[in-house]
Amino acid sequence: MADITRRLGWRHLRGAPTAHIRHHRAGKLLHDGPGLSFWFRALTAALSEVPVDDRELAMTFHARTSDFQDVAVQATVTYRISDPALAAARLDFSVDPDTGVWRSAPLEQLGTLLTETAQQHALDVLARTSLSSALVDGVAAVRERVAAGLGAEPRLPATGIEVVAVRVVALRPEPEVERALRTPAREQIQQEADRATYERRAVAVERERAIAENELASQIELARREEQLVEQRGTNARREAEEHAAADAVRAEAEAARTVKLAEAEAARSVRLARAEAEGAREVGAARAQAQAAWLQVHTEVDVATLHALTATRLAENLPHIDSVTISPDVLTGLLAKLGLQERA
Repeated sequence: MADITRRLGWRHLRGAPTAHIRHHRAGKLLHDGPGLSFWFRALTAALSEVPVDDRELAMTFHARTSDFQDVAVQATVTYRISDPALAAARLDFSVDPDTGVWRSAPLEQLGTLLTETAQQHALDVLARTSLSSALVDGVAAVRERVAAGLGAEPRLPATGIEVVAVRVVALRPEPEVERALRTPAREQIQQEADRATYERRAVAVERERAIAENELASQIELARREEQLVEQRGTNARREAEEHAAADAVRAEAEAARTVKLAEAEAARSVRLARAEAEGAREVGAARAQAQAAWLQVHTEVDVATLHALTATRLAENLPHIDSVTISPDVLTGLLAKLGLQERA
């Protein structure tokens, strides 16, 4: 929309770079071009504003396939007005000199023209295509056919319209048909998912089995090494016992030898001691025999009274010490009787 300002009965128009302005006065073209700026009088000016930028036209329409299935086509057509003068002559792009607003809706007319033309070619190609083929290859086929049809449409160049690009966004069947078509695919996807789950589980089971086998192999290897360790410990214990036994044998032999030597020394000492004792006893015996012989010799030469005296003296020496003696009448009577008998005798 052009920017128009008022100054003392005059109007000033300032156009955008993407808008082609045409200014007529009294049937004469005074200004013609994009991005213009000029003064004019509203009562005598005829203004047209034609956009020359690229425009996107989104369209949605329904079509029927060869197997009588309804599909919805979503497409976008990019176009531009390549000949503003021709477009302004064929369509009403005039603007109000006071507000700069289009007096009619020229872009809606262009949209209707493009939509109907594109729809006609899309319906033509889909009418000879089955639903399954349309869902698989229909987007490319419809895009190519619509682009070719719009390029060959004579009304578009005659109106100054140039089609830049055609894009078909989607071809969608009715919701019931779409759900019915999705069911086998969903079943297949579910089967694939189940198969992937089973395969994943199988892989997990295989890995668990491999892990269990590795653990079992590790336990077997550990048990074998423990057996070797026990065997080695037994060997070491036997070797240590043998070494201890050998050491004990050496100590026993040394102790026995020492004991034998001590016994021999003790026996020799005992023999020497016995000999010495025997020699001493023999000498003592001899001395005692000599003393006894001398004693007997002395006693043989002494009279009987002296011997009795010596005997009483020895007896008195060997008797215990007597503090007092008690003689009973019976003992005294017996002694007196014996003394009387001795005197009589």
